[in-house]
Amino acid sequence: MAAQSSTAQLPPVIPSGEKKTAAPPTAPRRPGSGAASRATGWLRNGLVQAVLIVIALVWLTPTVGLFVASLRSSTDQSRSGWWTALTHTGGLSFDNYGRLLDDSDMTRAFLNTVMISVPATVGVVVLAALAGYAFAWLEFPGRDWIFLLVVGMLVVPVQIGLLPVAKLFGALGIFGSIPGVILFHIAYGLPFAVFLLRNYFAEIPREMLEAARMDGGTEWMIFWRLILPMGRPAIASLSIFQFLWVWNDMLVSLIFADSGSQPLTVALQSHVRQFGANIDVLAPGAFLSLIVPLIVFFAFQRHFVEGVMAGSVK
Repeated sequence: MAAQSSTAQLPPVIPSGEKKTAAPPTAPRRPGSGAASRATGWLRNGLVQAVLIVIALVWLTPTVGLFVASLRSSTDQSRSGWWTALTHTGGLSFDNYGRLLDDSDMTRAFLNTVMISVPATVGVVVLAALAGYAFAWLEFPGRDWIFLLVVGMLVVPVQIGLLPVAKLFGALGIFGSIPGVILFHIAYGLPFAVFLLRNYFAEIPREMLEAARMDGGTEWMIFWRLILPMGRPAIASLSIFQFLWVWNDMLVSLIFADSGSQPLTVALQSHVRQFGANIDVLAPGAFLSLIVPLIVFFAFQRHFVEGVMAGSVK
């Protein structure tokens, strides 16, 4: 009996040449992977998209209203609001834009805006890129103290420098000219630009720069072929910021520009003061002043988002 009990407790014999295979473990079901969870996710995403669409429509309503108003005559503007033209589009035309282009003052103001915004943006980007690379990767006496001084200039409001710079420009003979307005925008745009690009360039791995120097690359070659391509998102974001700020500026141009060098914002302000009811000129001029920044923003939206998110995730 003892032999039988001990024999019964032995494991079964596996024949030679056969392998014992265990049943594959059942994968645990991930939470939220069912049909109900997927439907909830789709509903949630659809709700978020619907909210975003509503916000976008509300944000674009003033732009659409300004565009419709620019296509209406002054008589129609005095009779009803712009939204009535959405159902009766017979009175819409581009005649107001034709009269605007025939106005030499407004045409010159638009060209002045381009002549101020483009050089002021290019000058800030070029100087800030050079200075940002120097503060990030070059060793020179007083580098950190000078950078702290640049950061400290960020808290200086632009209103403080209006009168001193106006006296300086008057002594130099550039007060009331386009170069004076450009220089002011470059000077007050550099602190933020240098701070932004320096912090972005400092995140570039040091090993890449050392490898480039070991291969015989000069500082200029490293800056041109390595730093600028890698810093393209931050440079694009800075360009958008600077261009929009200069294009929409009126305070600086109102002080430093005369009647021959005033941009579009100052020209529209003068028309509001002189011809308050001249909506057939103000509406198309305001829309032209608005549509250019919108085109620039949407054209470089991808670079703008990359520059804003740069450095947030490593």
